[in-house]
Amino acid sequence: MRTIPIQREAAGRAPAGAAPLAPARGTQLTLLPPLALYIHVPWCVRKCPYCDFNSHEAPTALPEAEYLAALAADLEQALPLIWGRKIVSVFVGGGTPSLLSAHAVDSMLALVRSYLPLLPEAEITLEANPGASEAERFAAYAQSGVNRISLGVQSFDDACLRALGRIHDAKAAVSAVEAAQRAVSRVNLDLMTALPGQTTDSLARDVRLALGMGTEHLSLYQLTLEPNTVFAKYPPQGLPDDDTAAAMHDTVVETAAAAGLEHYEVSAWARPGARCRHNVNYWEFGDYLGIGPGAHSKISFPDRIVRQARVRSPQTWLAQAGRRDGSHLAEDRVIPPDELPFEFMLNALRLREGIATAEFTARTGVSLAAISPALAAASAKGLLDPDPGRIMPTPLGWRFLNDLQAMFL
Repeated sequence: MRTIPIQREAAGRAPAGAAPLAPARGTQLTLLPPLALYIHVPWCVRKCPYCDFNSHEAPTALPEAEYLAALAADLEQALPLIWGRKIVSVFVGGGTPSLLSAHAVDSMLALVRSYLPLLPEAEITLEANPGASEAERFAAYAQSGVNRISLGVQSFDDACLRALGRIHDAKAAVSAVEAAQRAVSRVNLDLMTALPGQTTDSLARDVRLALGMGTEHLSLYQLTLEPNTVFAKYPPQGLPDDDTAAAMHDTVVETAAAAGLEHYEVSAWARPGARCRHNVNYWEFGDYLGIGPGAHSKISFPDRIVRQARVRSPQTWLAQAGRRDGSHLAEDRVIPPDELPFEFMLNALRLREGIATAEFTARTGVSLAAISPALAAASAKGLLDPDPGRIMPTPLGWRFLNDLQAMFL
């Protein structure tokens, strides 16, 4: 899930004057939230120098049969945690899931349907990267049940793509968008800002080209030099300064609004009715089961909320998932009630419209009193809307989102 906020200012601790959170007493949920499924495909043609996701250079031939068998074993071991619950969305992410053959994706989704009750209207997204051989598979993916494709275009500028180490060019990106739109009715495009050599004008051209193709959903991420990446060790030349990066963000906001897209989440724009339902479930603190190497889960029970993570190494996960003894889990713990308020606010405040105040207790099982002092302090600073029925950032709060979120640490 690529959700890197674009903000003017970062904060490592709560701003001066932030009210302390009240201690949370315990977790008591009366209704379980919606449940989504995430499936991780760890392989890429080549690791991009800016990428810190759990992705690995693909072998000459993908071990598809072994991977599908491990997915089945992973899912079977998770079933007792979610038995009887319906799946509202499926997201196949990576890595580059579109490296999988059409047969493998068909088998994967057949596996999911055999174990889990998917809602008839379930959103099923598959991430893909532009490339002729992958684009040819889009129609087959759609026949298997994929109804939304998320394309990692990043830019339509060849110079920027080369600077990012991408293996496609602008022509291949346009062809992939057209192929995806022929295959499915819902397509998201990922774009990046603050790239080496990028200008506000060149970014505006990227956005106009993307929207001019009828794109229903746009995700935008600012390039950041994440630890343990090639770019962190060898920073690229020609990066825009902070003021230019901020101007780029403003340009996207204005261009997307003029085209009729809603800026509904800090990094996401959508035409009416086209919001990513899978990601909205994350931001509204819904539940999700993650299977595959490095995948994370958040599963609610009436008296607790559990966090899990699979081992990151594809080789280790492939070997250990088949043992069916839980050794494929790198983390398996109950989230302490005192951690839940910050986790909830970290997600919900990313939404432009926020979330109904009553959902705080409904999704965490923690009394609203745990965050009441911080809510009052944030409202007094003009960072939260004063409406008691909704936890919603003001334009100022959204502009300085890190500071607002830190008030709930």
